[in-house]
Amino acid sequence: MKVNVLGTVLETCSTQPVTGFFRDGSCRTDDQDRGRHVVCAQVTEAFLVYSKSMGNDLTTPQPPYFQGLNPGDFWCLCALRWVEAYRAGCAPKIKLLCSDAKLLDYVDIQTLKGFAIDLN
Repeated sequence: MKVNVLGTVLETCSTQPVTGFFRDGSCRTDDQDRGRHVVCAQVTEAFLVYSKSMGNDLTTPQPPYFQGLNPGDFWCLCALRWVEAYRAGCAPKIKLLCSDAKLLDYVDIQTLKGFAIDLN
């Protein structure tokens, strides 16, 4: 059973579009996932522009594997890319319940809670 950053069962991030390293909607990871796609983020225009400027264009479709993202879509981001975006001032909001506990190897829970969209 995979756990999220809050210590509960890891929930599905998105199936429309289908996300995750394993393309199963989950931001789970294992040793095959060198990028650690563990952050369930709601992408913004600012983040998409930033990601493209860093060499990872998430907006251009690449059929049949990738339809391209739009602002508002949920996507499993690499932990280090989210941290880079955070430092650059354009990190997107995240779903903590859908972000793998491995994310805590890269960023502390208090920082993450400041970007949470699924806490009351």
